[in-house]
Amino acid sequence: MAKRRRLTKAQREWRPGQTRPPRSVKTLFASSVLCLEACLMLFFGLTAWGLNQHYWYAWWLLAGSGLIAVLLVLTCGLLRRPLGYAIGWVLQFVMISAFLWTALITEEGLWTPLALIPGLGFLACWWYAVRTGARLDVEKMERYRMEEQLAAEREENDS
Repeated sequence: MAKRRRLTKAQREWRPGQTRPPRSVKTLFASSVLCLEACLMLFFGLTAWGLNQHYWYAWWLLAGSGLIAVLLVLTCGLLRRPLGYAIGWVLQFVMISAFLWTALITEEGLWTPLALIPGLGFLACWWYAVRTGARLDVEKMERYRMEEQLAAEREENDS
């Protein structure tokens, strides 16, 4: 016997001819930045481990940066809610502090903490993604509402 598939709320509420509201630009921008930051943390962890592999803290550097990378990717799923953006801001500062902390404990001098430069660049990208994405979402919703209103007026005139 075939198992019945449960419909999602969006599937249950769908009606023929219904248009979907536009997706959030802010969420798209912010999740892109978070995923790229996760890649940065992964490569940072590998670099820090490779440069310090003979010291006791090398595995902690790799594990810590890997954990931050996983948290950055998981936060992408939370961006539909305001809590996701708050967590994203916290992770920005956790990432920057991880670079600074690594600079304090490693014996490699400036090589490992040079990741602070792209980290600060990604912090600026995060700020820009959140700020500009919110502005674009407002513009996009205004355009969507005007298009719906125009379509309703056309339908009314055709009848």
